Amino acid sequence: MTAEPIRESGPARPPGIQLTAPVPGWSVDADVVVVGSGVAGLTTALRCTAAGLRTVVVTKARLDDGSTRWAQGGIAAALGEGDTPEQHLSDTLVAGAGLCDEEAVRTLVTEGPDAVRRLIGTGARFDTSAAGELQLTREGGHHRRRIAHAGGDATGAEISRALVDAVRDAALRTVENALVLDLLTDEHGNTCGVTLHVMGEGQHDGVGAVRAPAVVLATGGMGQVFSATTNPPVSTGDGVALALRAGAEVSDLEFVQFHPTVLFLGAGAEGQQPLVSEAVRGEGAHLVDADGVRFMLDQHELAELAPRDIVAKGITRRMREQGVDHMYLDARHFGAEMWATRFPTILAACRSHGIDPVTEPVPVAPAAHYASGGVRTDLRGRTTVPGLYACGEVACTGVHGANRLASNSLLEGLVFAERIAADIAAVAGGRRPTASADAKPAAATADAKPAAATADARPAAASAGSAALLPLIAPEARLTIQRIMSEGAGVLRSATSLGVAAEALEAVFQDALNPTDPAHLGKPVEPGVESWETSNLLCVARVLVAAALERAETRGCHWREDFPERDEADWRRHLVVRLGTGRALELSRTDTPVFPAVHTP
Repeated sequence: MTAEPIRESGPARPPGIQLTAPVPGWSVDADVVVVGSGVAGLTTALRCTAAGLRTVVVTKARLDDGSTRWAQGGIAAALGEGDTPEQHLSDTLVAGAGLCDEEAVRTLVTEGPDAVRRLIGTGARFDTSAAGELQLTREGGHHRRRIAHAGGDATGAEISRALVDAVRDAALRTVENALVLDLLTDEHGNTCGVTLHVMGEGQHDGVGAVRAPAVVLATGGMGQVFSATTNPPVSTGDGVALALRAGAEVSDLEFVQFHPTVLFLGAGAEGQQPLVSEAVRGEGAHLVDADGVRFMLDQHELAELAPRDIVAKGITRRMREQGVDHMYLDARHFGAEMWATRFPTILAACRSHGIDPVTEPVPVAPAAHYASGGVRTDLRGRTTVPGLYACGEVACTGVHGANRLASNSLLEGLVFAERIAADIAAVAGGRRPTASADAKPAAATADAKPAAATADARPAAASAGSAALLPLIAPEARLTIQRIMSEGAGVLRSATSLGVAAEALEAVFQDALNPTDPAHLGKPVEPGVESWETSNLLCVARVLVAAALERAETRGCHWREDFPERDEADWRRHLVVRLGTGRALELSRTDTPVFPAVHTP
């Protein structure tokens, strides 16, 4: 993946697909709009503001409600004595199962330590020893202690606190409780802002627009596409879906990481599930079956600390062998004091569900956790749509390959946020003017006016004509989509299960296009937060299943029962997906594990 002048990939114009939504009734002008308030979004916003750019942060819930606050384990960087970026690089490449972009990983691990130090300078307080040195732990796939943590097991909450405080101190303009809808582009296909819907009353409410020549997607993941996930309710794939509708390419969406140790709350449990951090195993907890047998000892040299995909597969295999739906994590030997000081959040979560890890093993099972793929970017966070950037879990930088190494996610958000801010500042200072009041939305008709002024303003269209509207999906289909995905595209996959899932998702889509249910006839789905979210979930679900069906091998966190081996000859490459003008998915393969270049601004 090259970082310097790169060739253009794909057509300059988006395909012109958008959500059905009211015309924006208000607008705000800025130099950059950042969508998301996790580590990636807030770091980008702070750096852009420091560069003198008018920055607006749009976030779906409250400023401190993103996925970052749920991160327990920590942030990985070569900060300890004897550790080096090269060792961190090696562990990351092994975990990525042959699909990491080495240049992207090298960028991450070499720039990571200083980025963490700058985060500390921003105000993040990590756990330290009596001598004031960072306390570092191990997690799966790491051969050294290199995970910095805060509050024992509340690292994400502390990072979020520090960044939110910094944003408020800098008096950044923020729009909270706002769901981003679609990208705005000018007649040349260049980004010029986003449309969004503000939920509730405030300075702005309803559908509006933030006009800016640079848009940074930092919307987090898409875990809510599955029935059980560690992701918060806001993680509905909004950024990936927006990017697809705008004509951007996405990649590696088939590589969904299922965290091995999620608190098992019963076979029918749905929604956000409590995570039991990998750091618990890093401190010496053992995975055991109901008979107390440590079944990971013969699965990998690192046993319980093998990369996550291997541990998740090991747990799943053991469950299938024994005909059960969970295993156990045994950390009784920690003792009450260690549990209370090192893992207070997990201890409280377990006890709230009637489980005391001090005296009994904790029931665990894999659940959807992290999207290793996303919107395809280069090393400056640029996507295949000029002016549109992506950072954090929504992005696919090439760092994670087929399986993310534990605690690399916060570091990726931090490192690439700084790179994106630097690129936006450089472009704004040299080549790109601030969005003007008459910048056309993406429909680019000759008579289009600013969003607040006319009903003719529309997001991206492939020509001077009207953009194609994506049929809205009824909110009640959300559970159906989640169950289809969990049954057909979960930890274990096959051509049969994926084929059934693809047909079922297509039926949901076709029903939206041509309602057959008498209850729906003559009653179109109303635009609103729930229908927009459900539409986004269906969009990313269809891409995920199509990619998983196409990839006829087992690699990383993509496990095909019918193709149990890794295929280096045909599949050591990426799948790239875009949404065609007829709303059809267009899949292609890269020639090598290195992504082709994206675009030249």
